[in-house]
Amino acid sequence: MLQEFRKFILRGNVFDLAVGIIMGTAFGAVIKSLVDDVIMPPIGLLLGGVNFTDLFINLSGKPVASLAAAKEAGAAVIAYGLFLNTIINFLIIAFVIFLLVRAINRMMEAKAEAPAPPEPTAEEKLLTQIRDLLATRR
Repeated sequence: MLQEFRKFILRGNVFDLAVGIIMGTAFGAVIKSLVDDVIMPPIGLLLGGVNFTDLFINLSGKPVASLAAAKEAGAAVIAYGLFLNTIINFLIIAFVIFLLVRAINRMMEAKAEAPAPPEPTAEEKLLTQIRDLLATRR
């Protein structure tokens, strides 16, 4: 059973999957930072200095100053600002994946359209037949 498990783990697609998950996680962290630290601050500034991470609807009825304070107090809130950040993260990741798939599809089409090797000349065909005949005589 240990040998079978080792064989399973050492198959190429298991490693490919592991590498894909690790790269995807790292890529997600980079995109999250891009959205939170680079994209959203200028958008918030253009909208009058709004910090999207602090946008929430207080459902508890108790007055709270910020989303962090509401969470500390255990108040029920709808954190729609964080949701907007998550949607923007998703859209950026989806767009980048679309571009990657598109590029890979174009490379595959280019490979498929590669010209077929030229047909052997009559002389080459004759030489091949002679070679095959000589090989059967031995």
